Amino acid sequence: MFNVVYRYCELPSFLRRPLWQFLHSLLIKKDQGVEITFMNYGYQPLDGTQNQPALHERDETNRVSIQLYHHVAAGHGIEEAGISDRNVLEVGCGRGGGASYLARYLHPESYVGLDVSKRVIAFCNTHHNVPGLSFTTGRAESLPFPDGSFERVINIESSRCYSDRLQFFREVHRVLKPGGYLLFADMRQPDELPTLNQRLEESGFRIIREEDISQNVVLALDQDSERRAGLISSKTPGLLSNSAREFAGVQHSRRYNSFADGSMQYRAYVLQRV
Repeated sequence: MFNVVYRYCELPSFLRRPLWQFLHSLLIKKDQGVEITFMNYGYQPLDGTQNQPALHERDETNRVSIQLYHHVAAGHGIEEAGISDRNVLEVGCGRGGGASYLARYLHPESYVGLDVSKRVIAFCNTHHNVPGLSFTTGRAESLPFPDGSFERVINIESSRCYSDRLQFFREVHRVLKPGGYLLFADMRQPDELPTLNQRLEESGFRIIREEDISQNVVLALDQDSERRAGLISSKTPGLLSNSAREFAGVQHSRRYNSFADGSMQYRAYVLQRV
């Protein structure tokens, strides 16, 4: 099971979707409330202060995961790429914590979270009641929206596991208005990065900014590792605990070490539809 989790994105596509649904179903069963609403690795500014958003007390527990969403959705400091007063789609919203944060703090005109799992979308619609925020089921490679429906598309830590990544980028291009932005962050092995950039450009995007935020992710995991390990101990069956620690990137896991030694890089992009 450990290797299945670690190499999830290398599994055949017909296995990835049911495994993803199983993992979410297990989380929903074990977490009846909203203690686990973020599943990303997080972001911590290297200087300890830059771009740290002021948070309400109830959001502080998820600070490093929120900071990743904030950094990406704020356009990495490019003001015109931000989401305030824009119609926004998030592809791969997971359990909706990021969507809820962005809808409450950055005030988009509307925000739609999309995920392939019907059960996780039901969870989101039950637990995240925010004006202008909605959730729907759909596939990243076949987005259920008309052409030009959105001004911003957000995709965080999700695309690496899609069955057809080029088709995903083409679909994002289709549903974006001309001049709209894809705000995108995910991990790749170093030798995959040229292909990633080529696919983005082939899909009709101009790369406005590309950042290596791997060390920001390592700092975030350092800060959050104890909390993640505690949640795994309390909510994960013993036989799955090692796999869960790997999935969560706790300190000294293979995933954590891959970010620390550079064998896996975490990149963040601002991309404009041309």
